[in-house]
Amino acid sequence: MLETALAKIRIVLVEPAGPLNVGSVARVMKNMGLHQLILVNPQCDYLGEEARLMAVRAADILETAKVVDSLPAALVGCVRAIATTGDDSRSLPTQLEQPADALPWLLEAPSALIFGREDCGLTNAELNRAQRLIRIPSSDAYTSLNLAQAVAICCYELYGEEGRKKREEGSSATDSVTDVTDVSPREEGRRKREEGRGKTDEGRGKLEPEDASFPGSAWERISRGSASSIPDATDNLSTCYQEQLATSQTENPSPPLASAPLENLEGYYQQLETLLLKIGYLQQHTAASRMEKFRRLYNRAYPTVDEVAMLRGVLRQTEWAIKTYRRETVSDTLDGALPENPTDS
Repeated sequence: MLETALAKIRIVLVEPAGPLNVGSVARVMKNMGLHQLILVNPQCDYLGEEARLMAVRAADILETAKVVDSLPAALVGCVRAIATTGDDSRSLPTQLEQPADALPWLLEAPSALIFGREDCGLTNAELNRAQRLIRIPSSDAYTSLNLAQAVAICCYELYGEEGRKKREEGSSATDSVTDVTDVSPREEGRRKREEGRGKTDEGRGKLEPEDASFPGSAWERISRGSASSIPDATDNLSTCYQEQLATSQTENPSPPLASAPLENLEGYYQQLETLLLKIGYLQQHTAASRMEKFRRLYNRAYPTVDEVAMLRGVLRQTEWAIKTYRRETVSDTLDGALPENPTDS
């Protein structure tokens, strides 16, 4: 149980620049029972002497690390993702949580824990790829943690939480009765944080717009006159996702285990952006910031595989209707009642 649950979690390092850090991350991952290391466009020799020096007996983690060129590629196959940030002063897409509160959520499904660059962390656009954000509390005298140290703290939390779950399951199996007054300091601290933590959305703000001229952007595809042909990955999903049962909790509910993999949602976002650019709802200079709002909406909703398939079906039907039917003249009863190009403010 312990190894199986932790094996579902991948540690994602975005553009790590220090081989010593990467080696240290590999070591602490092996210490805490995690094995999946994903490197996004690494800026160092992660298999070199320095990295191996710090990894010690965890060289196998380095040797089996997967290298990808983008964060979306690192998240393929994941249902849940949490990103880390050390900066609580900027406007962020969602509220920050503490590791002990958020990380246990990753143990329930194939997941990713994302860490940013040593010097500047993750961009707002990258943070928005995750459904939840965490920040490790630290002294105001020096708030920034070393990358390897941050990974170590989070891996320790995951290892400890999985051990606690295993002990609870063992206790239930023997029908033992737990004294409610026997609460560890760790559990007491968790309970106090949950009681005192506000459930507001304060701190959410606008995201930094991405460069609309990026070769893969929907706007460029439209300007080139080529229709988006994004494959629907629903048919390629493992049946295990569709067989998982939805769960609900009365306090801080988790999404159902059948939530769609993140690459499914990414395909939907690209298809949606392409259509909205076609019909004029999005404009080149506002497309990135508007699409970030859609991302935040669906990140909160945790749509299932079937729901994403339904949403993409609506888009396909809309695209077909646009090509098939000419635009009708506005009815006399509606003439002037609606703006020519309705958009939100």
